[in-house]
Amino acid sequence: MRRWFAFLLIVALLLPASAARAQAPSLTVYSSVDEENARKILGAFSRATGVEARITFLSTGPALARLEAERGNPQADVWFGAPSENHVDAKIRGLTQPYASPGAAALDARFRDPENYWVSFYMNPLGFGLNTKVLEDRKIKRPVSWQDLLSPQLRGLIQMPSPQTSGTAYNMVVALVQIMGEDKTFAYMRQLHPNIQTYTTSGTAPSRAVAFGEVAIGIQFTPALYQLYFRGYPLLTVFPKEGVGFEAPAISIIKGTRREAEARRLVDWMISPEGQNSLAEHETFFFPVSEKAKRQPGLPALRLVPLIKYDVDFAGKNRLRLVNRWINEVLGGR
Repeated sequence: MRRWFAFLLIVALLLPASAARAQAPSLTVYSSVDEENARKILGAFSRATGVEARITFLSTGPALARLEAERGNPQADVWFGAPSENHVDAKIRGLTQPYASPGAAALDARFRDPENYWVSFYMNPLGFGLNTKVLEDRKIKRPVSWQDLLSPQLRGLIQMPSPQTSGTAYNMVVALVQIMGEDKTFAYMRQLHPNIQTYTTSGTAPSRAVAFGEVAIGIQFTPALYQLYFRGYPLLTVFPKEGVGFEAPAISIIKGTRREAEARRLVDWMISPEGQNSLAEHETFFFPVSEKAKRQPGLPALRLVPLIKYDVDFAGKNRLRLVNRWINEVLGGR
């Protein structure tokens, strides 16, 4: 009898917690933000709102492919991260749905879709990560421009991601097209090709290779470069004087979501003062898109970065054509 009483007591104690968990609001997030930072940001969102974020990590290309495959039966509610031109692509394909978040109107026009299909929640400029020790040991002058990367001294000493798989690399291609013109860009990348040690699959992989001295230069968006510098690696971040593109990772609500209210809460929170300040509080080294948000110590003022006027619509509409041209004219000659 006592055993039965103890059993019933345990069940009685557990039932409310189980019921609470079952009723807790949640949403499924396909995240193209790196895992470490995505867990920090979405963890802060869950603590602030009580909405549990169930995360699947996918880089840009696989995320788009999965959204396409699940078009008729979406398994996620939100696509979180990846440069905004990819969200333009998702919008064109009919994979996402509009939502006019109350906070979006206050953001710069570069950071929101005019038809409210996506909104950016941070931005990062593209930069060169220089391993100062490798450059000094080889007596190579520190590059300060895109043209400097063509030096024969840098043969096999640069890593950059592949435009086939990485939104970061595709952003670089588009930025160069805007700076140089399309034909000159592909001529430039063919010249650069012998200096590339590896085209990495991931957009963030070059930072580790350059930090460990496997190469002299890594080209990518800057957060990991700053993060590794503050961890003691001999890294210097340089912005080429001709100008750089930038990523403005966005968030979109997936068309057909079954948790639209929770998805909207995530969009609202990410561009709210609390969400924007969380980027610095959790040491992501991301630049906030809200001018009123805190900037993390160690990040330069944006006015010191030679940002170009990056054309997100052009990037979104020409992705397949430019990537195929890169494969045929640059990678094909390898």
